[in-house]
Amino acid sequence: MKKYLALLLAAIMALSLAACASTAKTDAAASASGKLTMATEATFQPYEYYDGDAIVGIDVEVAQAIADKLGMELEVTDIAFDSIIPGVQTGKYDMGMAGMTVNEERLEQVNFSDSYSTGIQVVIVKEGGKVQSLDDMGADGVVIGTQSGTTGFTYASSDFGDEKVKAFTKTTDAVAALINGQVDCVMLDNEPAKALVAANADAGLSILDTAYTVEDYAIAINKDNNDLLTKVNAALAELKADGTLQGIIDKYIK
Repeated sequence: MKKYLALLLAAIMALSLAACASTAKTDAAASASGKLTMATEATFQPYEYYDGDAIVGIDVEVAQAIADKLGMELEVTDIAFDSIIPGVQTGKYDMGMAGMTVNEERLEQVNFSDSYSTGIQVVIVKEGGKVQSLDDMGADGVVIGTQSGTTGFTYASSDFGDEKVKAFTKTTDAVAALINGQVDCVMLDNEPAKALVAANADAGLSILDTAYTVEDYAIAINKDNNDLLTKVNAALAELKADGTLQGIIDKYIK
C-alpha cells in the first residue's frame, strides 16, 4: 500500500512539474515575441494612410507611443475595415485602430480603450447635385455612399433605410462614385473627408457646413485580453498627461 501511494505521489508530482514547465514555456514564448500587432485600414487620412510604402498617421503614431510605453515592437497590418474587429476577436491582432468609433454593436464583440480622439461625421456633396443640405438626404431618389462597416454606414442605413445606401470597400471608392454620379453624397469622418475633397480639387466637391454627428475614437481589444486593455489605458493616460497625445494630433490636424 505504501509503495502504491509513493508511486501515485510521484506521478502527481511529475504531472505538476510538467504543467508548470508548459506554462513557463508558453509565458516565455509570449514574452519573447515582444510584438504589439495592430490592424488598420490605411485609406483614412490623417489617421492612417500610405506615405510611400510606409503606413503613417495619427493612429500609427499613437500606437507606436503605446508600444514604446509597453516596451514592445509595433507591427501594423493593413486590411479591410470590416475585417478588423473579427481579426481582433480571433486573436490574430492584439488591437484595432482605424478611427474606430465606440458603439453598442461593436461593444458586443470587443472591448474598447479610453477615447484618444474625437471624430465628426460629415457629408461630402457635389456642386449642382441633389444633396446640398442634410435635409436633402432623405429625398426620393437620393443614394448615400459610405464605407462598409463604418458608423457612417450605420447612421445612413438606420436614418434613411438600407435601400438608399450604397456601401464601398474604401472611402476613396465612395468619393469616386460621387464624382461619377453613382451616388449623391458620401458620409464619412471629417478629417478624411477634408483630405479627399482636397485630393479631388477639380471635381466640384465640398463638405456640408452642418456636421452629422460627433463621435469618440478608441482602440479595439479582445474581450479576453483585460491585461492589455489595462496597460493600453494606462499608457494613454500617461500620453495625455505629458502632452504627447495632443502633440501627435496637432501634427496632423491644424
